[in-house]
This record gives sequence, structure tokens and C-alpha cells, in this order.
Amino acid sequence: MTSARAGPRGLPPLTGAALIKETCRRIRVARSYWNAHNNRACRGEREKAVALYESLTAPEREKVPEVLRTWLRYRSEKYFGAHRTQPGARRK
Repeated sequence: MTSARAGPRGLPPLTGAALIKETCRRIRVARSYWNAHNNRACRGEREKAVALYESLTAPEREKVPEVLRTWLRYRSEKYFGAHRTQPGARRK
């Protein structure tokens, strides 16, 4: 498995502005899936966005727009957090 900073298709790892841009893009894609009620796709994109966001340093995180940070941390956590039942889990 590649690290969160690895670039697409074996390209060099993302750093600096490219990493911030890719993180914002992933969050926006997850939000668009969320708005379209496509929860499975949203969950996958959100996990990728969280991995990229976690790899950012504190000054880099400040460069991610606050609206995107808020959605990633709070709103999506409410619906996709660890406390929620995982997809495909059978209920008894």
C-alpha cells in the first residue's frame, strides 16, 4: 500500500501546494457525492481526503478553506464516523 502522500499512478509524492490542492479536490468530490446522496462513493472519497489531510502539517492545514475543513471534521464525521454501523453489517 502506498503512503497518503504518494502521487497518482506511481508519480512522485505530492508536496506543498500540490498536496493542499489535491486534498481540497478530494474533499469537494466527497461533498458532491454527499449532495447526490451517493453514500458509498462519498465514504471512499472522504477516507482518501482524511488520509491526505492527516498528512498535512499545521501551516498547510490552515491553507485548506475553513468550509472544507469544517465539513470534513464535523458534518461528515457525524454520518461516517467510527461510532456508526459499517456498510454491509447485518442487523439482528
